[in-house]
Amino acid sequence: MAEDTKPTPKAEAGTNSNEVAVEAQIVGQFIKDLSFENPSLGKLLEGPADAPNIKLEINVAATKLKQEDFFESVIDFKAVASNKDGTIYDLEVLYAGIFRIKNMPDGALEPFLLVNCPTLTFPFLRRLVADVTREGGFPPLLLDPIDFGQLFMRRKQEMAAAASSKPN
Repeated sequence: MAEDTKPTPKAEAGTNSNEVAVEAQIVGQFIKDLSFENPSLGKLLEGPADAPNIKLEINVAATKLKQEDFFESVIDFKAVASNKDGTIYDLEVLYAGIFRIKNMPDGALEPFLLVNCPTLTFPFLRRLVADVTREGGFPPLLLDPIDFGQLFMRRKQEMAAAASSKPN
């Protein structure tokens, strides 16, 4: 009787059969810290004021948590609206996401935590900022989308420039 044999599947060119798929999962997201100050309400009620100047600041940070494969990615957002009479409002938010990441190559982990993770949580921060400013008695502050990849690259360039300008 002839032996029944099946051909062995061949790996596609450029693939390694030992490679393990990267797994990324959002475990949760939350407000880590929130502050809204409205110091000049009395001045604003006196009459129409000059159009506000809104200064925005955004930073991203990430840390490894104690649990294996768990990381926290945090967007640090600040918005200060002011005019010639002073500060209209001051909003500060730390918005965080907890991510479970497995099998991520070391070189890809930092960009993933500082670009992809904030990109996923930013829409929720955007809504929070709009809601808080509206509930504070002002028109909602509607943020434009943010290119976290560009912010990451700019920060890397600034760090490289600072390192090269340091005397040895």
